[in-house]
Amino acid sequence: MNKIFIIIIIGTIVMSCSGEKNPLLTAWNTPFETPPFSEIKDEHYIPAFKEAIRIHNEEIRKITKSTSLPDFGNTVLALEQSGELLERVNRVYSAMRGAKSNKTISDISPEISEMISRHNDDIYLDAALFKRIKKVYEEQKDIAPGSEENKLVEKYYREFIRGGANLKDEEKNELRKINARLALLSINFGENVLSENNRFEMVIENENDLAGLSEDIINAASEEAENRGYKGKWVFTIQKPSMIPFLQYSSKRDLREKIYRAYFMKGDNGDELDNKNILREMASLRYKRAKLLGYKSHAHFVLEENMAENPENVYKLLMELWKPAIKVAEKEKDEMQKIIHQEGGKFKLQPWDWWYYAEKVKKAKYDLDENETRPYFNVENVIAGVFGLATDLWGIRFEERKDIEVYHPEVKVFEVKEKNGAHIGILYTDYFPRESKRGGAWMEAFRKQRYSNGKKVSPVVYNVGNLTKPTKDKPSLLSIDEVNTLFHEFGHALHDLLADCKYKSLSGTEVPQDFVEFPSQVMENWCMHPEVLSKYAKHYQTGEIIPDELIGKIEKAGKFNQGFATAEYLAAAILDMDWHTLTTGELQDVREFENKSMKKIGLIDEIIPRYRSTYFRHIFAGEYSSGYYSYIWSEVLDADAFEAFKEKGIYDQELAKAYREEIIAPGGSKDVLKQYIKFRGKEPSTDALMKKRGLN
Repeated sequence: MNKIFIIIIIGTIVMSCSGEKNPLLTAWNTPFETPPFSEIKDEHYIPAFKEAIRIHNEEIRKITKSTSLPDFGNTVLALEQSGELLERVNRVYSAMRGAKSNKTISDISPEISEMISRHNDDIYLDAALFKRIKKVYEEQKDIAPGSEENKLVEKYYREFIRGGANLKDEEKNELRKINARLALLSINFGENVLSENNRFEMVIENENDLAGLSEDIINAASEEAENRGYKGKWVFTIQKPSMIPFLQYSSKRDLREKIYRAYFMKGDNGDELDNKNILREMASLRYKRAKLLGYKSHAHFVLEENMAENPENVYKLLMELWKPAIKVAEKEKDEMQKIIHQEGGKFKLQPWDWWYYAEKVKKAKYDLDENETRPYFNVENVIAGVFGLATDLWGIRFEERKDIEVYHPEVKVFEVKEKNGAHIGILYTDYFPRESKRGGAWMEAFRKQRYSNGKKVSPVVYNVGNLTKPTKDKPSLLSIDEVNTLFHEFGHALHDLLADCKYKSLSGTEVPQDFVEFPSQVMENWCMHPEVLSKYAKHYQTGEIIPDELIGKIEKAGKFNQGFATAEYLAAAILDMDWHTLTTGELQDVREFENKSMKKIGLIDEIIPRYRSTYFRHIFAGEYSSGYYSYIWSEVLDADAFEAFKEKGIYDQELAKAYREEIIAPGGSKDVLKQYIKFRGKEPSTDALMKKRGLN
């Protein structure tokens, strides 16, 4: 459910308990009103939320107590422009909880979650406020069909209906309890996953146990050990930049099993970090809420707002792709099993063997070794590459700003400008793992683009990731998958940076969930394209451009292991849908539920879903419940759209201009499918996706 928050505050000053000004509640005299991180302390958050909620309540009361007849300006626009302070506080807090957490932030999270949940319900269940919203929705005097004003009215009306505005009083009370409980459970789920990621360490003392690993991997493990107080030893963790290279190259099968088992058993060990009871209660409560609101299941509730519209359409796409994907995965499995037998192995391929033998197959078939490509993907060059791509396509420039505060020394800040020098927005980048940061990669905003009193308010956004860290003697050298991730998240950032909407609730990434991944995933099509690679992929020592021979190998191997990659993703997407198409509030046995779900589709034993339920943050600690399918749904669009660039030229200026104007700039202010058809000239099909993944 969207939260009714906005972003800036002028002139409010509130003292903390120590008598100091609370920086979250005062005007920010910083470049572009960026957060003054050095002034913000953990103890500021609780009083800031309380005061911001109080102010927002006063703003809502002013709307509901108005004696004027409801119209767009005094009701919908007033609501859109309320809560400026609260959103600013919440956006800073949420950013720190994701990227720079600590025990204090973890401890206060439940209280803040409860406050936000109660406040949102107070708004959506306010009968007087809804009466005015409904009046404007039904009459819409002087509001042009298809205008941003029309879109905003419809958006708020739907949100209030879906937020329970039409329920009876006793039903509203039940909804409040469900929402509060779900908010708390989601916090607990995410905290457990973060703790699981941080607590596991595989300490290696015998140098023989490093067999198969490259010097770079070993040096990184040595530095990790030193940082943890294990001098003269090596440490591997279940953070992806540490775990995946170990799985790819370690010839110690027992250790591969140990680290991978620790990864896929996160939240499922029967201890204080076990997530099974949390997620089973969440699934039950989500069903009960959906039923209360008049929906068959949680998935039906969620998908009503998406391009997919209903679970049937989602399952149709997933199964259309599942059959060819698992067929290709079976062939990949057989190739690896053949190598095992050729090497004298008597064992059956297991999930912890897949990465190791896949590397052997890739080396044999394409003569491609990731250790050969990493030197050309220094993170600084990759960043320059993605910035350069944006310059080539739209003329925009990125200038590093040393005068803007950051929340961690590893963070960098860039001012984004048009070709003519006009300011577009601010971009923060934060790419390396640390204990205070949750896993994965994401984009969010400290401020959304919008217009205020006719003046454009520029966006302030950030990209966060967990990429390979630099070592003492080498910079961060990325895998091909990590390069894709960096381009992907930059695509999300562009969606907000290049937005041009009147209202923040429709701006940038405020689009249907199964469309939001399109602008990010389309960027991945450029990153490994030979013409783009030749511009940014330079050897970190010599500066040599990546050789054509190596580009050719990367291109030929582009469809390698796609059966596995597609099947493990689809398995997780189907698991998400199965949890949320439940039509019973009965608590499920998590392992039994998972096993039945995967057996139903015929997932082979050698593959585990990309996310098992107990660490599936996207759906139990994020906003992707009934929505993990969105990545593949959007990939249908991105593959189809990039075909247009391949036809006209990957730097075609006319096409790039149309993409920016028809897809990026409007955000959610227009019908996204109509905009896509306007850009592409036809409806999307799965043909390009099947071809791209080698599934046809």
